[in-house]
Amino acid sequence: MEKFIFQNSTKIIFGKGLVEKSLGSEVRKFSDSVLLVYGGRSCKLNGSYKDVTSSLIEHSVHFEELQGVEANPHISTVRKGVAICKDKGLKAIVALGGGSVIDCAKIIAAGALSNTDPWEFVSHKEPIESALPLITVLTLAATGSEMNSGAVITNEETGEKYGVGGDSLLPKVSFENPEYTFSVSKYQTACGAFDILSHIMEQYFGDVKGSYVQDRMAEGLMETVIHFAPICLEKPNNYEARSQIMWASSLALNDLLSAGHSYPWEVHPIEHPLSGFFNITHGHGLACLTPSYYRYVLNAKNAKRFKEFATNVFHIDSSLPEMEASLKGIVALEDFIKSMGLTLHLKELGVDKDLFRKCAEQALGENKYLGEFARLSEDDIVNIYNKAY
Repeated sequence: MEKFIFQNSTKIIFGKGLVEKSLGSEVRKFSDSVLLVYGGRSCKLNGSYKDVTSSLIEHSVHFEELQGVEANPHISTVRKGVAICKDKGLKAIVALGGGSVIDCAKIIAAGALSNTDPWEFVSHKEPIESALPLITVLTLAATGSEMNSGAVITNEETGEKYGVGGDSLLPKVSFENPEYTFSVSKYQTACGAFDILSHIMEQYFGDVKGSYVQDRMAEGLMETVIHFAPICLEKPNNYEARSQIMWASSLALNDLLSAGHSYPWEVHPIEHPLSGFFNITHGHGLACLTPSYYRYVLNAKNAKRFKEFATNVFHIDSSLPEMEASLKGIVALEDFIKSMGLTLHLKELGVDKDLFRKCAEQALGENKYLGEFARLSEDDIVNIYNKAY
Protein backbone atom coordinates (compact mmCIF):
# COMPACT_ATOMS: atom_id res chain seq x y z
CA MET A 1 0.00 0.00 0.00
CA GLU A 2 1.27 3.47 -0.87
CA LYS A 3 1.78 6.25 1.65
CA PHE A 4 -1.32 8.38 2.18
CA ILE A 5 -3.01 10.97 4.35
CA PHE A 6 -6.75 10.62 4.81
CA GLN A 7 -8.84 13.40 6.28
CA ASN A 8 -12.48 14.12 5.67
CA SER A 9 -13.94 16.67 8.03
CA THR A 10 -17.50 16.83 6.66
CA LYS A 11 -20.02 16.28 9.42
CA ILE A 12 -22.80 13.97 8.22
CA ILE A 13 -26.25 14.27 9.82
CA PHE A 14 -28.19 11.30 8.45
CA GLY A 15 -31.86 10.44 8.83
CA LYS A 16 -35.39 11.77 8.62
CA GLY A 17 -36.55 14.76 10.64
CA LEU A 18 -33.08 16.15 11.30
CA VAL A 19 -33.05 19.02 8.78
CA GLU A 20 -35.94 20.83 10.43
CA LYS A 21 -34.50 20.04 13.86
CA SER A 22 -30.83 20.89 13.38
CA LEU A 23 -30.09 22.76 10.13
CA GLY A 24 -30.56 26.28 11.47
CA SER A 25 -28.38 25.71 14.52
CA GLU A 26 -25.65 24.14 12.38
CA VAL A 27 -25.73 27.04 9.92
CA ARG A 28 -25.46 29.63 12.70
CA LYS A 29 -22.12 28.15 13.71
CA PHE A 30 -20.79 29.71 10.52
CA SER A 31 -23.02 32.68 9.71
CA ASP A 32 -26.41 34.30 10.23
CA SER A 33 -26.66 35.39 6.57
CA VAL A 34 -26.49 32.81 3.78
CA LEU A 35 -27.19 32.13 0.14
CA LEU A 36 -29.70 29.33 -0.37
CA VAL A 37 -28.94 27.58 -3.68
CA TYR A 38 -31.33 25.11 -5.30
CA GLY A 39 -32.62 23.86 -8.64
CA GLY A 40 -36.23 23.78 -9.73
CA ARG A 41 -39.59 22.87 -8.23
CA SER A 42 -38.65 19.43 -6.93
CA CYS A 43 -37.35 20.68 -3.59
CA LYS A 44 -40.68 22.40 -2.98
CA LEU A 45 -42.64 19.29 -3.92
CA ASN A 46 -40.66 16.90 -1.72
CA GLY A 47 -40.85 19.12 1.36
CA SER A 48 -37.13 19.81 1.68
CA TYR A 49 -37.44 23.52 0.81
CA LYS A 50 -40.02 24.02 3.54
CA ASP A 51 -37.92 22.13 6.07
CA VAL A 52 -34.80 24.13 5.22
CA THR A 53 -36.37 27.58 5.17
CA SER A 54 -38.41 26.95 8.31
CA SER A 55 -35.30 25.95 10.22
CA LEU A 56 -33.36 28.95 8.94
CA ILE A 57 -36.17 31.31 9.95
CA GLU A 58 -36.54 29.64 13.36
CA HIS A 59 -32.87 30.28 14.06
CA SER A 60 -32.93 33.86 12.72
CA VAL A 61 -30.73 33.15 9.74
CA HIS A 62 -31.22 35.64 6.93
CA PHE A 63 -31.12 34.04 3.48
CA GLU A 64 -31.11 35.15 -0.12
CA GLU A 65 -32.06 32.67 -2.84
CA LEU A 66 -30.49 31.49 -6.07
CA GLN A 67 -32.80 29.08 -7.85
CA GLY A 68 -32.71 27.39 -11.23
CA VAL A 69 -29.35 25.58 -11.09
CA GLU A 70 -29.07 23.40 -14.19
CA ALA A 71 -28.52 19.64 -14.34
CA ASN A 72 -25.03 20.35 -15.72
CA PRO A 73 -24.47 23.59 -13.77
CA HIS A 74 -23.54 26.59 -15.90
CA ILE A 75 -20.75 29.00 -15.13
CA SER A 76 -23.21 31.85 -15.74
CA THR A 77 -25.30 30.59 -12.81
CA VAL A 78 -22.17 30.44 -10.66
CA ARG A 79 -21.47 34.06 -11.54
CA LYS A 80 -25.00 35.05 -10.50
CA GLY A 81 -24.48 33.42 -7.12
CA VAL A 82 -21.12 35.11 -6.63
CA ALA A 83 -22.68 38.48 -7.40
CA ILE A 84 -25.47 37.94 -4.84
CA CYS A 85 -23.00 36.92 -2.13
CA LYS A 86 -20.83 39.96 -2.72
CA ASP A 87 -23.73 42.39 -3.08
CA LYS A 88 -25.54 41.17 0.05
CA GLY A 89 -22.47 40.42 2.14
CA LEU A 90 -23.44 36.78 2.67
CA LYS A 91 -20.98 34.69 4.66
CA ALA A 92 -22.04 31.08 4.04
CA ILE A 93 -23.95 28.95 1.54
CA VAL A 94 -26.66 26.34 1.94
CA ALA A 95 -26.99 24.01 -1.06
CA LEU A 96 -30.33 22.20 -1.35
CA GLY A 97 -30.30 19.56 -4.07
CA GLY A 98 -28.17 16.94 -5.75
CA GLY A 99 -24.63 17.06 -7.07
CA SER A 100 -25.27 19.77 -9.64
CA VAL A 101 -26.59 22.20 -7.03
CA ILE A 102 -23.81 21.35 -4.59
CA ASP A 103 -21.11 21.68 -7.27
CA CYS A 104 -22.50 25.05 -8.30
CA ALA A 105 -22.55 26.18 -4.67
CA LYS A 106 -18.93 25.12 -4.18
CA ILE A 107 -17.63 27.34 -6.96
CA ILE A 108 -19.88 30.18 -5.81
CA ALA A 109 -18.30 29.77 -2.38
CA ALA A 110 -14.83 30.11 -3.91
CA GLY A 111 -15.77 32.98 -6.19
CA ALA A 112 -17.36 34.96 -3.37
CA LEU A 113 -13.94 35.35 -1.71
CA SER A 114 -12.03 36.20 -4.88
CA ASN A 115 -11.78 38.92 -7.48
CA THR A 116 -11.08 36.25 -10.11
CA ASP A 117 -13.77 35.16 -12.55
CA PRO A 118 -14.88 31.70 -11.31
CA TRP A 119 -14.21 30.07 -14.69
CA GLU A 120 -10.53 30.65 -13.98
CA PHE A 121 -10.87 28.16 -11.14
CA VAL A 122 -12.74 25.61 -13.22
CA SER A 123 -10.34 25.82 -16.16
CA HIS A 124 -7.47 25.35 -13.68
CA LYS A 125 -5.90 28.68 -14.50
CA GLU A 126 -6.20 29.80 -10.88
CA PRO A 127 -5.98 27.66 -7.72
CA ILE A 128 -8.82 27.70 -5.19
CA GLU A 129 -7.33 28.90 -1.95
CA SER A 130 -10.40 29.74 0.14
CA ALA A 131 -14.19 29.53 0.07
CA LEU A 132 -17.24 30.42 2.11
CA PRO A 133 -18.48 27.68 4.47
CA LEU A 134 -20.86 25.30 2.70
CA ILE A 135 -23.71 23.34 4.27
CA THR A 136 -25.55 20.87 2.05
CA VAL A 137 -28.97 19.20 2.12
CA LEU A 138 -28.93 16.24 -0.25
CA THR A 139 -31.99 15.40 -2.37
CA LEU A 140 -30.45 13.10 -5.01
CA ALA A 141 -27.98 10.28 -4.40
CA ALA A 142 -25.44 10.27 -7.22
CA THR A 143 -22.29 12.37 -7.29
CA GLY A 144 -21.00 12.16 -3.71
CA SER A 145 -20.38 15.91 -3.80
CA GLU A 146 -21.92 16.17 -0.34
CA MET A 147 -18.78 14.58 1.15
CA ASN A 148 -15.93 15.55 -1.14
CA SER A 149 -14.02 18.61 -2.29
CA GLY A 150 -14.69 18.34 -6.02
CA ALA A 151 -17.02 20.17 -8.39
CA VAL A 152 -17.83 19.94 -12.11
CA ILE A 153 -19.02 23.01 -14.02
CA THR A 154 -20.03 23.59 -17.64
CA ASN A 155 -19.26 26.64 -19.76
CA GLU A 156 -22.46 26.74 -21.79
CA GLU A 157 -20.96 29.13 -24.34
CA THR A 158 -18.06 26.86 -25.31
CA GLY A 159 -19.36 23.41 -24.32
CA GLU A 160 -16.38 22.90 -22.01
CA LYS A 161 -17.01 20.88 -18.86
CA TYR A 162 -14.29 20.42 -16.28
CA GLY A 163 -13.82 19.13 -12.78
CA VAL A 164 -11.94 21.08 -10.13
CA GLY A 165 -11.15 20.53 -6.48
CA GLY A 166 -9.80 22.21 -3.40
CA ASP A 167 -9.72 21.46 0.32
CA SER A 168 -11.75 24.57 1.08
CA LEU A 169 -14.64 23.23 -1.04
CA LEU A 170 -15.31 20.32 1.33
CA PRO A 171 -18.77 20.86 2.88
CA LYS A 172 -18.73 21.67 6.58
CA VAL A 173 -21.98 19.83 7.26
CA SER A 174 -24.14 17.63 5.03
CA PHE A 175 -27.67 16.56 5.87
CA GLU A 176 -28.89 13.32 4.30
CA ASN A 177 -32.58 12.50 4.60
CA PRO A 178 -33.50 9.56 2.35
CA GLU A 179 -37.15 10.69 2.35
CA TYR A 180 -36.17 13.62 0.12
CA THR A 181 -35.28 11.12 -2.62
CA PHE A 182 -38.66 9.32 -2.61
CA SER A 183 -39.97 11.59 -5.36
CA VAL A 184 -36.92 11.28 -7.62
CA SER A 185 -38.01 9.81 -10.96
CA LYS A 186 -37.10 6.27 -11.96
CA TYR A 187 -34.87 7.64 -14.70
CA GLN A 188 -32.91 9.96 -12.44
CA THR A 189 -32.71 7.29 -9.74
CA ALA A 190 -31.19 4.88 -12.27
CA CYS A 191 -28.77 7.48 -13.61
CA GLY A 192 -27.74 8.42 -10.08
CA ALA A 193 -27.20 4.78 -9.15
CA PHE A 194 -24.91 4.24 -12.11
CA ASP A 195 -22.99 7.42 -11.32
CA ILE A 196 -22.32 5.98 -7.84
CA LEU A 197 -21.30 2.65 -9.34
CA SER A 198 -19.02 4.39 -11.81
CA HIS A 199 -17.26 6.35 -9.06
CA ILE A 200 -16.45 3.09 -7.31
CA MET A 201 -15.32 1.33 -10.49
CA GLU A 202 -13.09 4.25 -11.49
CA GLN A 203 -11.13 3.69 -8.28
CA TYR A 204 -11.29 -0.11 -8.47
CA PHE A 205 -9.78 -0.51 -11.96
CA GLY A 206 -6.36 0.94 -11.32
CA ASP A 207 -3.05 -0.04 -9.77
CA VAL A 208 -4.17 -3.02 -7.72
CA LYS A 209 -0.96 -3.59 -5.75
CA GLY A 210 -1.51 -3.49 -1.99
CA SER A 211 -5.14 -2.38 -2.16
CA TYR A 212 -6.83 -5.38 -0.59
CA VAL A 213 -8.75 -3.35 2.01
CA GLN A 214 -9.90 -0.79 -0.54
CA ASP A 215 -10.86 -3.49 -3.03
CA ARG A 216 -13.10 -5.31 -0.58
CA MET A 217 -14.78 -2.07 0.48
CA ALA A 218 -15.30 -1.16 -3.17
CA GLU A 219 -16.78 -4.55 -4.00
CA GLY A 220 -19.14 -4.30 -1.03
CA LEU A 221 -20.32 -0.87 -2.12
CA MET A 222 -20.82 -2.05 -5.70
CA GLU A 223 -22.88 -5.00 -4.49
CA THR A 224 -24.91 -2.59 -2.35
CA VAL A 225 -25.78 -0.42 -5.35
CA ILE A 226 -26.57 -3.41 -7.55
CA HIS A 227 -28.85 -4.88 -4.87
CA PHE A 228 -30.70 -1.77 -3.71
CA ALA A 229 -31.02 0.33 -6.88
CA PRO A 230 -33.66 -1.99 -8.41
CA ILE A 231 -35.61 -1.84 -5.13
CA CYS A 232 -35.60 1.96 -5.31
CA LEU A 233 -36.96 1.74 -8.85
CA GLU A 234 -39.67 -0.74 -7.89
CA LYS A 235 -40.54 0.76 -4.50
CA PRO A 236 -39.50 4.44 -4.56
CA ASN A 237 -40.72 5.06 -0.99
CA ASN A 238 -38.65 2.25 0.50
CA TYR A 239 -36.72 4.12 3.20
CA GLU A 240 -34.14 1.38 3.77
CA ALA A 241 -33.26 1.04 0.08
CA ARG A 242 -33.03 4.80 -0.38
CA SER A 243 -30.85 4.99 2.76
CA GLN A 244 -28.41 2.42 1.48
CA ILE A 245 -28.06 4.14 -1.89
CA MET A 246 -27.67 7.59 -0.31
CA TRP A 247 -24.92 6.47 2.06
CA ALA A 248 -23.21 4.52 -0.73
CA SER A 249 -23.15 7.75 -2.75
CA SER A 250 -21.22 9.52 0.00
CA LEU A 251 -18.80 6.67 0.68
CA ALA A 252 -18.08 6.11 -3.01
CA LEU A 253 -16.25 9.39 -3.47
CA ASN A 254 -15.05 10.73 -0.12
CA ASP A 255 -11.40 9.61 -0.71
CA LEU A 256 -11.76 6.50 1.45
CA LEU A 257 -11.59 4.05 -1.48
CA SER A 258 -8.67 5.82 -3.14
CA ALA A 259 -6.44 6.12 -0.06
CA GLY A 260 -3.22 4.18 -0.45
CA HIS A 261 -3.37 3.31 -4.13
CA SER A 262 -3.39 5.05 -7.50
CA TYR A 263 -6.35 5.06 -9.83
CA PRO A 264 -6.67 6.27 -13.43
CA TRP A 265 -10.13 7.92 -13.51
CA GLU A 266 -10.56 7.53 -17.26
CA VAL A 267 -14.28 7.15 -18.04
CA HIS A 268 -15.42 10.38 -16.35
CA PRO A 269 -13.21 12.73 -18.39
CA ILE A 270 -14.30 10.88 -21.54
CA GLU A 271 -17.96 11.48 -20.63
CA HIS A 272 -17.71 15.10 -19.48
CA PRO A 273 -17.42 16.56 -23.01
CA LEU A 274 -20.56 14.67 -24.05
CA SER A 275 -22.71 16.12 -21.29
CA GLY A 276 -21.04 19.50 -21.85
CA PHE A 277 -21.85 19.62 -25.57
CA PHE A 278 -25.12 17.67 -25.61
CA ASN A 279 -26.46 18.26 -22.07
CA ILE A 280 -27.12 14.57 -21.52
CA THR A 281 -27.54 13.19 -18.00
CA HIS A 282 -24.06 12.45 -16.71
CA GLY A 283 -24.91 9.08 -15.16
CA HIS A 284 -26.51 7.87 -18.38
CA GLY A 285 -23.52 8.94 -20.42
CA LEU A 286 -21.32 6.92 -18.07
CA ALA A 287 -23.63 3.92 -18.46
CA CYS A 288 -23.17 4.04 -22.24
CA LEU A 289 -19.41 4.48 -22.14
CA THR A 290 -18.29 2.20 -19.32
CA PRO A 291 -18.97 -1.22 -20.89
CA SER A 292 -17.49 -0.06 -24.19
CA TYR A 293 -14.43 1.24 -22.39
CA TYR A 294 -14.02 -2.05 -20.52
CA ARG A 295 -14.32 -4.11 -23.71
CA TYR A 296 -11.80 -1.82 -25.39
CA VAL A 297 -9.12 -1.98 -22.68
CA LEU A 298 -9.51 -5.61 -21.54
CA ASN A 299 -6.37 -7.62 -22.27
CA ALA A 300 -4.32 -10.49 -20.90
CA LYS A 301 -2.39 -8.21 -18.52
CA ASN A 302 -5.44 -6.75 -16.76
CA ALA A 303 -7.84 -9.70 -17.10
CA LYS A 304 -7.08 -10.78 -13.52
CA ARG A 305 -8.64 -7.55 -12.24
CA PHE A 306 -11.66 -7.87 -14.51
CA LYS A 307 -12.14 -11.45 -13.33
CA GLU A 308 -12.10 -10.28 -9.70
CA PHE A 309 -14.79 -7.77 -10.58
CA ALA A 310 -16.85 -10.44 -12.33
CA THR A 311 -16.58 -13.08 -9.61
CA ASN A 312 -16.70 -10.88 -6.49
CA VAL A 313 -19.37 -8.39 -7.62
CA PHE A 314 -21.53 -10.32 -10.10
CA HIS A 315 -20.68 -13.80 -8.76
CA ILE A 316 -19.55 -15.21 -12.08
CA ASP A 317 -18.11 -18.74 -11.81
CA SER A 318 -14.58 -18.31 -10.44
CA SER A 319 -13.38 -21.53 -12.09
CA LEU A 320 -13.67 -19.96 -15.55
CA PRO A 321 -10.53 -18.74 -17.36
CA GLU A 322 -9.68 -15.08 -16.80
CA MET A 323 -10.77 -13.75 -20.20
CA GLU A 324 -14.02 -15.71 -20.25
CA ALA A 325 -14.96 -14.65 -16.72
CA SER A 326 -14.00 -11.05 -17.50
CA LEU A 327 -16.26 -10.88 -20.53
CA LYS A 328 -19.12 -12.44 -18.60
CA GLY A 329 -18.64 -9.76 -15.96
CA ILE A 330 -18.93 -7.01 -18.57
CA VAL A 331 -22.08 -8.65 -19.95
CA ALA A 332 -23.50 -8.79 -16.42
CA LEU A 333 -22.79 -5.06 -16.05
CA GLU A 334 -24.55 -4.37 -19.36
CA ASP A 335 -27.53 -6.46 -18.25
CA PHE A 336 -27.72 -4.49 -14.99
CA ILE A 337 -27.71 -1.20 -16.89
CA LYS A 338 -30.50 -2.38 -19.20
CA SER A 339 -32.50 -3.72 -16.25
CA MET A 340 -32.66 -0.17 -14.89
CA GLY A 341 -34.17 1.09 -18.13
CA LEU A 342 -31.01 2.76 -19.43
CA THR A 343 -29.65 2.45 -22.94
CA LEU A 344 -26.11 1.44 -23.83
CA HIS A 345 -26.09 3.55 -27.00
CA LEU A 346 -25.11 7.22 -27.19
CA LYS A 347 -27.12 7.72 -30.37
CA GLU A 348 -30.30 7.15 -28.37
CA LEU A 349 -29.32 10.12 -26.18
CA GLY A 350 -29.13 12.46 -29.16
CA VAL A 351 -25.32 12.57 -29.32
CA ASP A 352 -23.87 13.70 -32.66
CA LYS A 353 -20.97 11.42 -33.61
CA ASP A 354 -19.53 14.13 -35.86
CA LEU A 355 -18.28 15.83 -32.69
CA PHE A 356 -16.49 12.78 -31.30
CA ARG A 357 -13.08 14.08 -32.36
CA LYS A 358 -13.72 17.42 -30.68
CA CYS A 359 -14.93 15.66 -27.54
CA ALA A 360 -11.80 13.50 -27.50
CA GLU A 361 -9.60 16.57 -27.83
CA GLN A 362 -11.35 18.17 -24.86
CA ALA A 363 -11.07 14.97 -22.81
CA LEU A 364 -7.31 14.96 -23.32
CA GLY A 365 -6.77 18.67 -22.81
CA GLU A 366 -3.06 19.35 -23.08
CA ASN A 367 -2.13 15.71 -22.42
CA LYS A 368 -0.97 13.22 -25.02
CA TYR A 369 -2.60 10.32 -23.18
CA LEU A 370 -5.43 9.97 -20.71
CA GLY A 371 -5.03 7.92 -17.54
CA GLU A 372 -2.66 5.13 -16.53
CA PHE A 373 -4.75 1.96 -16.65
CA ALA A 374 -5.00 2.02 -20.45
CA ARG A 375 -3.17 5.24 -21.50
CA LEU A 376 -5.77 6.32 -24.00
CA SER A 377 -4.82 8.38 -27.03
CA GLU A 378 -7.20 10.68 -28.91
CA ASP A 379 -7.87 7.91 -31.43
CA ASP A 380 -8.57 5.46 -28.60
CA ILE A 381 -11.16 7.80 -27.11
CA VAL A 382 -12.86 8.30 -30.47
CA ASN A 383 -12.96 4.51 -30.91
CA ILE A 384 -14.61 4.11 -27.49
CA TYR A 385 -17.22 6.73 -28.41
CA ASN A 386 -17.94 4.87 -31.63
CA LYS A 387 -18.25 1.52 -29.87
CA ALA A 388 -20.77 3.10 -27.48
CA TYR A 389 -22.72 4.71 -30.27
